[in-house]
Amino acid sequence: MAAEPAGGGVRKLRGAAGAVPVGLCGVRVTVRAACAAFALLCPGAGGMTRFALTVVRHGETRLNKEKILQGQGIDEPLSETGFKQAAAAGIFLNNVKFTHIFSSDLTRTKQTVHGILEKSKFCKHMTVKYDSRLRERAFLSVGSLQKYGVAEGSPLSELRAMAKAAGQECPVFTPPGGETLDQVKMRGKDFFEFLCQLILKEAGQNEQFSQEAPSDCLESSLAEIFPLGKNCASTFNSDSGAPGLVASVLVVSHGAYMRSLLDYFLTDLKCSFPVTLSRSELTSVSPNTGMSVFIINCEKGVVKPTTQCVCVNLQGHLTGVTKIH
Repeated sequence: MAAEPAGGGVRKLRGAAGAVPVGLCGVRVTVRAACAAFALLCPGAGGMTRFALTVVRHGETRLNKEKILQGQGIDEPLSETGFKQAAAAGIFLNNVKFTHIFSSDLTRTKQTVHGILEKSKFCKHMTVKYDSRLRERAFLSVGSLQKYGVAEGSPLSELRAMAKAAGQECPVFTPPGGETLDQVKMRGKDFFEFLCQLILKEAGQNEQFSQEAPSDCLESSLAEIFPLGKNCASTFNSDSGAPGLVASVLVVSHGAYMRSLLDYFLTDLKCSFPVTLSRSELTSVSPNTGMSVFIINCEKGVVKPTTQCVCVNLQGHLTGVTKIH
């Protein structure tokens, strides 16, 4: 039985029985124990509603490969590699029972989410809700007479040169006519608050989650494939009293948008991240079809939900596919 690396500093042992998640200290984690650990991610109290959020970046496009900026003005489709990455993501997620699916309304994310769902055992015929709030950072002005802003469609090297000339670092630099990072962050905040209210409303209105997708099934389908960091739980106690998941949400979006969403979780919501992750890892752009998973614990009337990160920019599913960007 050989060990192979997986994302988030966690190894997977591969043998005749397939991949088995292994803790950071080499301790084997069974599916039952993993489910219990998921239940401990956000210890519950009365009235708490918990759901899982899986965020995936779109597959590669030709412009990704050529390091050309594509925000919202250039709606580039996936490349051949991008379709392969979407299929690989779908195979990795094929046993996960999602209850809600959202995607940016740009072509590259639409094609990615379709590629994921084609491989799903449970979600193949689910309706995808397309939301413009999930779009990539815009490099053009709304209402501008220019079809593209000064950076849209330009090589990344030119944006770096512009940032240097302005005396700023590239990630925080806003080109003329572009969307600021704070504006992108506010879009992420707006969508996340909408999502929390939606889950709270549905959980309070009816019992469809327990009937159609029992919480133990939602948790087990996630726990079978996603790594568990050191700070998830020191012991696996199925009697923790934490409420089960009422929903499992899939969101397909973009690199800069996902980085801004992570910043919102980290700085505004004080999200708890695996202790093995460095600051640079938290601020880096996700690779194409990289995955980040969170457990959200929200309560009606409480402004800020508590968030726990399971993994950031997981990319183990791309092993053997192609180089990622």
